[in-house]
Amino acid sequence: MSVSELYSQYTRVWIPDPDEVWRSAELTKDYTEGDRSLQLRLEDETIREYPIDVQSNQLPFLRNPDILVGENDLTALSYLHEPAVLHNLKVRFLESNHIYTYCGIVLVAINPYEQLPIYGQDVIYAYSGQNMGDMDPHIFAVAEEAYKQMARDEKNQSIIVSGESGAGKTVSAKYAMRYFATVGGSASDTNIEEKVLASSPIMEAIGNAKTTRNDNSSRFGKYIQIGFDKRYHIIGANMRTYLLEKSRVVFQADDERNYHIFYQLCAAASLPEFKELALTCAEDFFYASQGGDTAIEGVDDADDFEKTRQAFTLLGVRDSHQISIFKIIASILHLGNVEIQAERDGDSCSISPQDEHLSSFCRLLGVEHSQMEHWLCHRKLVTSAETYVKTMSLQQVINARNALAKHIYAQLFGWIVGHVNKALHTSLKQHSFIGVLDIYGFETFEVNSFEQFCINYANEKLQQQFNSHVFKLEQEEYMKEQIPWTLIDFYDNQPCIDLIEAKLGILDLLDEECKVPKGTDQNWAQKLYDRHSSSQHFQKPRMSNTAFIVVHFADKVEYLSDGFLEKNRDTVYEEQINILKASKFPLVADLFHDDKDSAPAPTTSGKGSSSKINIRSARPQMKASNKEHKKTVGHQFRTSLHLLMDTLNATTPHYVRCIKPNDEKLPFHFDPKRAVQQLRACGVLETIRISAAGYPSRWTYHDFFNRYRVLVKKRELANTDKKAICKSVLENLIKDPDKFQFGRTKIFFRAGQVAYLEKLRADRFRAATIMIQKTVRGWLQKVKYRRLKGATLTLQRYCRGHLARRLAEHLRRIRAAVVLQKQYRMRRARLAYRRVRAAAIVIQAFTRGMFVRRHYCQVLWEHKATIIQKHVRGWTARRHFLRLRGAAIVIQCAFRRLKAKQELKALKIEARSAEHLKRLNVGMENKVVQLQRKIDDQNKEFKMLSEQLSAVTSTHTMEVEKLKKELAHYQQSQSGDSSLRLQEEVESLRTELQRAHSERKILEDTHTREKDELRKRVADLEQENALLKDEKEQLNHQILCQSKDEFAQNSVKENLLMKKELEEERSRYQNLVKEYSRLEQRYDNLRDEMTIIKQTPGHRRNPSNQSSLESDSNYPSISTSEVGDTEDALQQVEEIGLEKAAMDLTVFLKLQKRVRELEQERKKLQVQLEKREQQDSRKVQVEQPKNDMDLDQDADLAYNSLKRQELESENKKLKNDLNELRKAVADQATQNNSTHSSPDSYSLLLNQLKLANEELEVRKEEVLILRTQIVSADQRRLAGKSTEPNIVARTSWPNSEKHVDQDDAIEAYHGVCQTNRLLEAQLQAQSREHEEEVEQLKAQVEALKEELDKQQQTFCQTLLLSPEAQVEFGVQQEISRLTNENLDLKELVEKLEKNERKLKKQLKIYMKKVQDLEAAQTLAQSEKKRHELNRQVTVQRKEKDFQGMLEYHKEDEALLVRNLVTELKPQTLAGSVPSLPAYILYMCIRHADYVNDDLRVHSLLTSTINGIKKVLKKHNDDFEMTTFWLSNTCRLLHCLKQYSGDEGFMTQNTAKQNEHCLKNFDLTEYRQVLSDLSIQIYQQLIKIAEGVLQPMIVSAMLENESIQGLSGVKPTGYRKRSSSMVDGENAYCLEAVIRQMNSFHTVMCDQGLDPEIILQVFKQLFYMITAVTLNNLLLRKDVCSWSTGMQLRYNISQLEEWLRGRNLHQSGAVQTMEPLIQAAQLLQLKKKSPEDAEAICSLCTSLSTQQIVKILNLYTPLNEFEERVTVGFIRTIQAQLQDRNDPQQLLLDYKHMFPVLFPFNPSSLTMDSIHIPACLNLEFLSEV
Repeated sequence: MSVSELYSQYTRVWIPDPDEVWRSAELTKDYTEGDRSLQLRLEDETIREYPIDVQSNQLPFLRNPDILVGENDLTALSYLHEPAVLHNLKVRFLESNHIYTYCGIVLVAINPYEQLPIYGQDVIYAYSGQNMGDMDPHIFAVAEEAYKQMARDEKNQSIIVSGESGAGKTVSAKYAMRYFATVGGSASDTNIEEKVLASSPIMEAIGNAKTTRNDNSSRFGKYIQIGFDKRYHIIGANMRTYLLEKSRVVFQADDERNYHIFYQLCAAASLPEFKELALTCAEDFFYASQGGDTAIEGVDDADDFEKTRQAFTLLGVRDSHQISIFKIIASILHLGNVEIQAERDGDSCSISPQDEHLSSFCRLLGVEHSQMEHWLCHRKLVTSAETYVKTMSLQQVINARNALAKHIYAQLFGWIVGHVNKALHTSLKQHSFIGVLDIYGFETFEVNSFEQFCINYANEKLQQQFNSHVFKLEQEEYMKEQIPWTLIDFYDNQPCIDLIEAKLGILDLLDEECKVPKGTDQNWAQKLYDRHSSSQHFQKPRMSNTAFIVVHFADKVEYLSDGFLEKNRDTVYEEQINILKASKFPLVADLFHDDKDSAPAPTTSGKGSSSKINIRSARPQMKASNKEHKKTVGHQFRTSLHLLMDTLNATTPHYVRCIKPNDEKLPFHFDPKRAVQQLRACGVLETIRISAAGYPSRWTYHDFFNRYRVLVKKRELANTDKKAICKSVLENLIKDPDKFQFGRTKIFFRAGQVAYLEKLRADRFRAATIMIQKTVRGWLQKVKYRRLKGATLTLQRYCRGHLARRLAEHLRRIRAAVVLQKQYRMRRARLAYRRVRAAAIVIQAFTRGMFVRRHYCQVLWEHKATIIQKHVRGWTARRHFLRLRGAAIVIQCAFRRLKAKQELKALKIEARSAEHLKRLNVGMENKVVQLQRKIDDQNKEFKMLSEQLSAVTSTHTMEVEKLKKELAHYQQSQSGDSSLRLQEEVESLRTELQRAHSERKILEDTHTREKDELRKRVADLEQENALLKDEKEQLNHQILCQSKDEFAQNSVKENLLMKKELEEERSRYQNLVKEYSRLEQRYDNLRDEMTIIKQTPGHRRNPSNQSSLESDSNYPSISTSEVGDTEDALQQVEEIGLEKAAMDLTVFLKLQKRVRELEQERKKLQVQLEKREQQDSRKVQVEQPKNDMDLDQDADLAYNSLKRQELESENKKLKNDLNELRKAVADQATQNNSTHSSPDSYSLLLNQLKLANEELEVRKEEVLILRTQIVSADQRRLAGKSTEPNIVARTSWPNSEKHVDQDDAIEAYHGVCQTNRLLEAQLQAQSREHEEEVEQLKAQVEALKEELDKQQQTFCQTLLLSPEAQVEFGVQQEISRLTNENLDLKELVEKLEKNERKLKKQLKIYMKKVQDLEAAQTLAQSEKKRHELNRQVTVQRKEKDFQGMLEYHKEDEALLVRNLVTELKPQTLAGSVPSLPAYILYMCIRHADYVNDDLRVHSLLTSTINGIKKVLKKHNDDFEMTTFWLSNTCRLLHCLKQYSGDEGFMTQNTAKQNEHCLKNFDLTEYRQVLSDLSIQIYQQLIKIAEGVLQPMIVSAMLENESIQGLSGVKPTGYRKRSSSMVDGENAYCLEAVIRQMNSFHTVMCDQGLDPEIILQVFKQLFYMITAVTLNNLLLRKDVCSWSTGMQLRYNISQLEEWLRGRNLHQSGAVQTMEPLIQAAQLLQLKKKSPEDAEAICSLCTSLSTQQIVKILNLYTPLNEFEERVTVGFIRTIQAQLQDRNDPQQLLLDYKHMFPVLFPFNPSSLTMDSIHIPACLNLEFLSEV
């Protein structure tokens, strides 16, 4: 493209301006080659002629299109030159308030001089993990890039922060370190990141000062290395310092201050610990008041001093060292105030011995006053022959004093830096590091001295490194893209560096002059002139012989040589240093003893450069002379600078260039002159020049195609290869092939080509717009014509219709008259016909009735005859049957009699045989005795019954005779008077009936009359009521109109406040639960690590499984009353609240007492454990013979069998007794129901049971006595067996010889052995109990002795006090004693109340059982009378019914937890009842409750909870597993509530479910534990879901083209967006997000999660989507456009549609998206007029003012047809929103979690209906 095409009419250019540096103008006439001037119109509409040099033909710079102005990256500009860069920075800084801008690899940071809310934790987390080009420029983006490259490339990184004083270098470095401390927090508890941050206030206090350009200027350079381990956690840090400005200690220019620490110490001088410093205000000290005002506006020195002290403490500096540091600093101030008096001769001076400041100086440093007074005014000269002491002049003394002050401060500075490094040092191995270099920028003042020379020398070295790095990156980019490139010419400042540091350079000549005894600054300057006058970088000023000029890369700087030699030598008199070395304070002596150490090199370069004044060389020392050669300051600085450059070259650098916008420190004020000066000095323009020399504009093929698709011809779009399309388009549009290059993935353009393409694109759009406007206007005219034509046709249609309707009305009237006549005539005829028809029907009815009655009579006669016949025939048949049956019975009797006779004959024959007699005689004796007893009993019973029968018979006969007599008498009396009496009764009844009729009539009359009156009265009252209601409604309406608004607002506010407080309280509690789970997790990890570290072969086992379980468990027991009391106190703390509970002294003392009791109990248990171990060891040592062991085993077996038999017999007997008692109770209840109540029967039953127990004990004793008698008899029998065995046998056992054998004897013997063993065991148990009681009594005696000793000591101490103190002490002791007694009484009362409640509850349960038992017995008795045979069968079947309980053995508990919790997979239970494990666990808990086993309940719940935690820890990223256990935990919680017995949870239970409630235990505490566990699982579920969704959100919501072709792509410069809209692996669409949420929803529904929890889950996820999307929108300029707003609206509508489709719209998820919806609307609204501003303010209620302004500032048009948001419009918005009380936070906290609620959701299933599948392997569970 030719020059004439570029410089055509309306082209905008930049021209130089003396005030604004560059000014914009517009060509009013086309330029043609050869013209000597350009016709321009400025922005203020003035016309100007711009001359052109014909020889150089240098035309003005072209201005970029408006669409490119305000870009994040300066390299994205089409025209890269100084005015474009300056204008882009100015627009971003002033209009958008963006202080950060990229310039290739450099981050340009402009100091806003105002606190901005862009450095919070939320912003750090927003930038964490993001690519550098994805977000807006920020210091956090550079820090994240360095952190990411360190982790990815495993290479050390450096961040180089440079700039002028006051440009914000220190703040930028501080924020970078804060980012590393937050993102790479230490893995251990050393808090190294806090120490790294704590070093900043210390270094600012001792190294920063107020200058004319900056209130907090760093007067030294520092390089901080932050070390990381292999997991990239911070493990330590190290700091190197460079060139401390020591001259500031003794001299400050006007409106400047000394170092901050001096003023901070003066501000805190009034503190008691600083009284000995003898300090006053800063104005009283010469070293602190030379600059004038000692205060800084907005800075509190006392507050800063407190922060400094806290930082010292955090870094481990002891209080004693802190005091010593402050003493040294105070001594410097006192040294500056020492008054030096000149003598008359002028060659000597003196100090007054009474000088207070010198005395304070010597006292604070611990040195001798007289020596310091002497050597401040004298010096020692040492020659080869002798030593002289020489006086000094006043100026020499002042210089010596100032040198000493500077030296003391420099040494202290170095010591503090060393101590900071020691605190930040780590013993762990450093894997990598990130260095942050905060160093001074290029400086030039009116008078430049040695400090400015060193600073500019360092910047020359850094600029050289920067240039080479930029050039290397450009070269790598071209090589990677495989495009041809030529060597880029860039400024090389190596000659300038050689001028300074080469052999015989400026520094070498300076060092040589310092070695000359009579060397002066003038001689050194003359040597420079002679040596370097020919160098192009060195110049001599015309008007001076003591100054020289160095041409630096940024500017020419004139240095004044005065003072160079003195500052380079930096010498202090040895005599003064020796005095300080002899200080009595160790710290002061240590500071100056370092000077004579023979260390070969400094520990750190920081000390070497800034604190070490005279350090020996690292090279071997020359022995030629005795004189020690000291290193000069210049030599030290050059060495440390080379070391720094080596470090930077070994790392990957990242550059931050800080710009100072103005010298007045005004917020958001931009001075173009100062900005250009700094841009030239910091190398930004050099970066631009290098980029512009090559191919600065770079586009990917995809982005280029999307942006310039409108320039592609239709036939070319048929090609699917985008790369080929781009090549063909460019070859057609740009004819010069050198203007672009095709790389492997990108297209490279020369400067200006993108602007040309943008112009072509805008022309194409403009033509298309004209075509669209033409078409639309024609369409509008056509629509207007069609509308007029349609209106005309409509009018005609209505007129014709009106005429037709009139005709139709006339015809309709005629027809209606005819119809009326017809209907009337028809009605007359129909009436006549109906009369005739009715008469005929009546005649027919009577006739038919007569015939029917005749037929009915005939049928009735026939029916009666049939009945008579039936009865006669039945009688004859029965007679015949009876006759036949009688004959059959006679025949049967005869046959049976015959059979009986035959059988009798056979029995008689058999009875005579001998065998029969033998069988009968066996056991006949016993049977005879039994029969005899039975006969006697029956005779007695018969006699008793006969007597009763005779008595009853006699009484019965007497009563019968009596009744007969009464009956006869009654019949006689009734026979005569019956008729008369009946007549009288009839008459009386008639009279009564008449009377009743009359009364009824009277009552009816009165009722009707009263009824009428009441109706009338009611009507009047209703009318009155209606009137009153109307008045009331009117009054209410008036009152409501007056107070409706206020009341509604107040009520709404109160409700909102209450809801907010509730949500905050719930959120706070759940955060505590979350923090507890995190700490618990961390504790587990640390415990595992300690186990691995300390694991040894001899591992000691816990005393018991129970103790280990309780130690691992975090949950309370059920049965321990003491623990319950403590937990009651803790529950009281939770209920009352932390603040009130903290103030409750009673609870606190109770907890203290409980802790003491637990400690005593622990000691007792430990003593018992030791005794038990000693006993076990003794038992192991004792060896028993094998025969005794066998015998004992046999004895145990025999005893167990004997005991089992006895217990079985006793059990049967007790069952029989119990059945008899039940029958008795039931009979008594039925007979005496009116007189006896249920408590009587209950007491009767208890008495019977007590008697049965006593009888059982008696029976057991009798059994033991009987066994001993049997054994004794057996022994006697064995003793006499040898002499008379047969006789003894016959006499001892006459009837049962077969039972007397060896087995019975052995069994009896074993019984005796077991009895002896039982007695021994009882005796041993009693002895042990006695010993334990003795030990307890001894312990009590010891405790009483200790208490007595304490009281004696207290009494002795009391005697030493004054009487008032004794009284007060006695009152305190009495109060404490009464408090303890009160606590004991309270605890006793609480225990008694608790036991009372428990007993009442048990009593209710037992009463209910007794009532149920009585009802069951009554029912059983009634059933027994009817169906006695079926009673036992029914009871057995009822016992076998499943009651919804599962029983397991104690040893199977671990197997149960393993199969049901730890090893269970959700897929195993697919298709079964949701939350089945929860139901199974509850059924096991219910059985433990049923058997009243509290230990089993505690153990099972604790093991289950621990198992769930282990599973979730193992599967911490498995959404399905987490959902599964959240569902089961919630269901178990619901079951414990539903079946707890509380009426509030039983409202929806069925009668069957109420039977499944817990009877014995109250598991409220475990419900709280399960609730906390559910909260933890819910939080883990949200964390997993957010981890899956978060990488998708930005790409799906903001970057993906949901509406194809809507968005355009703009040039992005060097920092390309990572995902962008390229069809890559990281690109997600909205469908992917919806599919993922569908997956989440399906899993939660399949696992049976409560619907309310599902709603809360999606509310949280949608909030996270909103927060991440809005945060990215607020931090990315490239997505703040109208098209993005349209895409966002479409995506939000898709999400809302998904919510409605899943019936989740009631979850509140849409309300969480309200800020995002309003942000999308804000992007689409008009932004011009005040009405638009008002509409925006009324619409965007969910967005804060900062967010609205931020979006408006970021709004970027995608083409020329959109307009930017003006600054005035944004100011209007801010003015209208200034009354809002919005939070200061810019970004939404995407990690914020809404408090979760678990509403009670009872189950409709009953426990007995649940089936356990075989896949769970729970065969050991038995149904109960």
